[in-house]
Amino acid sequence: MAMETAGFTYGSDTSGLVWGFLFGREAQPLALDSTAALAWLADGAARPAQEFVWLHFNLSHAASEKWLMAHTQLADEFYETLHQGSRSTRIEQAENTLIAVVNDVVHNFSFEASDISTMWASVAQDLVITARRAPLQSIERLRQAVIKNHEPIRSSVELLIHLLRDQADVLVNIVRDAVARVDDIEDHLLAGRLVPKREDLGAMRRVLVRLQRLLAPEPAALFRLLQRPPAWVSELDSLELRQSTEEFSVVLSDMSSLQERIKLLQEEIAASVNEENSRSLFVLTIVTVLALPINIIAGMLGMNVGGIPLAQHPQGFWIIVAIIVTFTVVAGWLVVRVQRNSS
Repeated sequence: MAMETAGFTYGSDTSGLVWGFLFGREAQPLALDSTAALAWLADGAARPAQEFVWLHFNLSHAASEKWLMAHTQLADEFYETLHQGSRSTRIEQAENTLIAVVNDVVHNFSFEASDISTMWASVAQDLVITARRAPLQSIERLRQAVIKNHEPIRSSVELLIHLLRDQADVLVNIVRDAVARVDDIEDHLLAGRLVPKREDLGAMRRVLVRLQRLLAPEPAALFRLLQRPPAWVSELDSLELRQSTEEFSVVLSDMSSLQERIKLLQEEIAASVNEENSRSLFVLTIVTVLALPINIIAGMLGMNVGGIPLAQHPQGFWIIVAIIVTFTVVAGWLVVRVQRNSS
């Protein structure tokens, strides 16, 4: 019934199953395909109490939800969360099972809002169902921990706890990458090279805000769960579940500080741009004012009418030049004085 773990890829079989594992039978988890999973689900009375199965589905496959409805007895709330609009991270209790909504980032995350996706989970004592529409980093880290690192998973709740901690680790890496980007932008700003655009910082800040909003577990739902967990959840699992969610608070605090730093950088860049624009406008104003006397006098002397002064004077040209230079110097001095007084 079990398949070799080396045969698994990100694809799914005809039922939409990406991978499946059986825990508790041997020291190492056994990989399952959909046929082996069906046989295990049908053999409910004969299996040992310590065994549980983790099945991970691709919801982009049209057969996934149909297979789950036909062969499992998941709570109705699980299917409701698949189609409802709210995607905030939360863990709730429904019909003696845990329903979890976990937001994560896809592989090759590039600080785009479209790189954030959702995974849904139903956790019972003997069955863990996870489902997503795009390959996500946290769930892949959990799979690698199971098949490569051979980390012991004693219960279905511990599998969920491991997933939440992997999600926190992914979030830590995102914050580190964001800090490195902000450091590089700040170095360019201090060096006087405004290469990065404010739009780039704005996009990064919007993604961080969305990550913070989606990834932060809802405290109310978690409080209700921890106050009255299902009877099959051990005290140790409840304690570790509380600790795993508390780890998010530190990361989210770092993310809030980073958002404030990005905001300050945006304000600094805006101030630098405004200062450059003011300098350019000042230079343009000086050029315009200095050219004003000569344009006015040239326009007046160029009129084809009689009575133009100094038209017959032998030194008329130089007199006009002297008048223009005088007015230009006075106008320039007035502009510089006004600029100094305003600054």
